[in-house]
Amino acid sequence: MSTDTQSVHGTQRFLQTAFWASFKEAHGWKAFFFKADPSGNLRVSGVPDSDEENGKGGPTQNEDCLTVLVRTFSLKIKKYSLAYIPMAPEMKEGEEHEAYLERLCGIANKIRPFLPADTMFVRYDCPIDFEDIEGRDTFVRKTGQIARQKKLPLRIAPVAVQPPDTTILDLKKSEDEILASMKSKWRYNIRLAAKKGVEVSCYHGDEADFPEKFDEFYRLFELTSERDGVNFHGKEYYQDLIGRSRMAHSEGCGETGTSPLVSLYLAKHEGDYLAGIITLFCPREAVYLYGASGNIKRNLMAASLLQWTAIRDAKAYACPEYDFYGMPPTDDEGHPMHGLYLFKTGFGGRLVHRPGSFDVPLRPFSYRLYIAAERARAFFFRKIVKRLKGR
Repeated sequence: MSTDTQSVHGTQRFLQTAFWASFKEAHGWKAFFFKADPSGNLRVSGVPDSDEENGKGGPTQNEDCLTVLVRTFSLKIKKYSLAYIPMAPEMKEGEEHEAYLERLCGIANKIRPFLPADTMFVRYDCPIDFEDIEGRDTFVRKTGQIARQKKLPLRIAPVAVQPPDTTILDLKKSEDEILASMKSKWRYNIRLAAKKGVEVSCYHGDEADFPEKFDEFYRLFELTSERDGVNFHGKEYYQDLIGRSRMAHSEGCGETGTSPLVSLYLAKHEGDYLAGIITLFCPREAVYLYGASGNIKRNLMAASLLQWTAIRDAKAYACPEYDFYGMPPTDDEGHPMHGLYLFKTGFGGRLVHRPGSFDVPLRPFSYRLYIAAERARAFFFRKIVKRLKGR
């Protein structure tokens, strides 16, 4: 189990940044910001890195930032809200399992007065990395046992918000070392794509031709959705993500900064756009967020060259690691996304398995109704919709 903390990297995960909070606020969420001292005391704060935070009321050196996202929705005349804390808090070095769970419950109680009165629960995506599935599953099982024994108001959520399984590439290695750690077929595919004339270009939201290039990407995105049975956000969601990021940066992919840089990469061959990816670079990590591919010239291995180009850019940006961000948990040939597992693990990263989402109910009755609806929705999309589409 790895419990890398913010103090190790000196920065936050991208889901805890002010940039991500601002982006989510533009798409139906409301952000609350808190500071936590080493004793666990919490206080409400302004937006991280703002003038207010850099002045008199700013955080002290030993305080951790905590971003809480709240979503409110209506059922006829009554409103309901849920609070979501993505990829936080980190598990402290040497912290016992029980103490960590107690801290989750304590944080939920401390932030409750600042949340809407109708908030049903606080959901956490816990950023704890396990090298094997058995260790992760044991942690989740013990979480339920500890919660029952200690009568902690904590539940294991039926679905995970962020992908719990991924592979992460160490960018502190040299390019030659990274290539050497790949499977030989992946090195061959990268060279093949370049030799056959596949061209990869990087685009940002303030460039004159960005709308045209993004249309090409979204066309590939729709093909991917139809082919693989994956549901995506609307077009404006991704356009806004890239556009907002670029506002904080004046030049291209190679400049570092405190705000994440989100980029669009497209692979093209003789006038045909073959594949595209959207990546995020920040001082803590590089993340492969979204990908799309067409149905032609798949033998040119454009996706491999796309990833290698983004990996090299992330390394030049000084990101310490490249997170491929989501895949099946095992090499199960029967899994419908088995090909994705093979593709992402072929680049030689370390496998990571996270425990998923945990909930602290604030309004038990409303919470039970919500969870029942969430389970029903998950069953509908995972079982019924995929069967209707023949998958």
